[in-house]
Amino acid sequence: MPSGDATLPGVDDERPDQIVLHVDMDCFYAACERLREPQLRGEPLVVGMGYEPGDDIGAVATASYEAREYGVESAMAISEALDRLPRLDEDAADPDESAGYYRPVDLDFYQSVAAEVKAILHDCADTVREVSIDEAYLDVTDRTGWEVAEGFGRHVKNRIEREVGVVASVGVAPTLSAAKVASDYDKPDGLVVIEPGEVAEFFAPLSVEEVHGVGPVTARTLRELGIETAGDLAAADPHELVDRFGDRGRELYDRARGADTREVTPTGDPKSLSRESAFADAVEDPERKREQVRALAEAVATRAQSKGALYRTIGVKAVTPPYDVNTRERSLPGPIDDADLIEEIALELIAEFDDDRVRKVGVRVSNLEFPSGEQARLGGWDQDTEGDDSEAAGRQAESTTDDPDRSALADDRSGQSSLTDF
Repeated sequence: MPSGDATLPGVDDERPDQIVLHVDMDCFYAACERLREPQLRGEPLVVGMGYEPGDDIGAVATASYEAREYGVESAMAISEALDRLPRLDEDAADPDESAGYYRPVDLDFYQSVAAEVKAILHDCADTVREVSIDEAYLDVTDRTGWEVAEGFGRHVKNRIEREVGVVASVGVAPTLSAAKVASDYDKPDGLVVIEPGEVAEFFAPLSVEEVHGVGPVTARTLRELGIETAGDLAAADPHELVDRFGDRGRELYDRARGADTREVTPTGDPKSLSRESAFADAVEDPERKREQVRALAEAVATRAQSKGALYRTIGVKAVTPPYDVNTRERSLPGPIDDADLIEEIALELIAEFDDDRVRKVGVRVSNLEFPSGEQARLGGWDQDTEGDDSEAAGRQAESTTDDPDRSALADDRSGQSSLTDF
């Protein structure tokens, strides 16, 4: 995997057009539930919140593709969704008959899986904009070239599926809005590449709703103007669109023509840095676990140093079958940069799992600081002034807002609803 400013073999030294990847996890909450309950794979599955049996409240956060075949949609009342799903008939002649399942939202677990995905994304790109728990934009211009962009996108997809166990759809394009359309185009498990100069041609036959930022209300208004497709929108009078929609009309017109000058900008300094690695099979040998942790600790320390990050908390993860995520961490008196200490503490923490079968291990540093001056040393801090300061996991919801610049333009086509909607 290339790193830094390195490019794949065969790529010209001259900087190519911007290459943007949009990575969108397919039915992410349902995929997470299937990680720890493999028997749910292939079955209609609804994940929701705010529901108790017998209630008529609560809404669907995610419906698996199998559940959607029964008419279940995101934001639908869970009671209605469950009525639409098939019931398991214990007396059925066919033991393989499908049955619908419901699981309540477990955001802590989903966040832990998302962190694994995002660690891969940050390893594959120098600039990442995390849009929500299940999607992100990557600027990979300095990592690849258009000649091999499809292979790079497949590499990202394969790493996510192999190392985390969930499936992503990836769009590759020269602009953010086109990359988003590309990732939606062939879901689930899609990989679509739109090369420079092909965006308007690719968009032309698509329904106008496919233009990033056109929601149902806007689509209805556009159809009243005789605009049915993205090609119609690109050929429309921009002045008329501005009169009808204001500045947003010009923005939609530009996007339908493939014009989008935005760059991928990171959402801010990362809250943590981590590396994880899965074993081919669950292992019991303590030395194999320690050997893996040593390598991960070194990788995390190198990454933190390259970003100029100091850290106050060092932690490990141990995933035991079927997919039970166990984390342990230790906080320090103050922010430091000490590779040896990462390894020492990580090995002490992972020792708790010496007798357990483990399928994956990870090392993380968190409570990060990015000082501009001289880096702190552990010995320079008052050992008694700070107690345990473990970083709480973020509570970012699975958002329907995917536009880095204008949330009002976003339109959810992923079948997943924002938890804040309920």
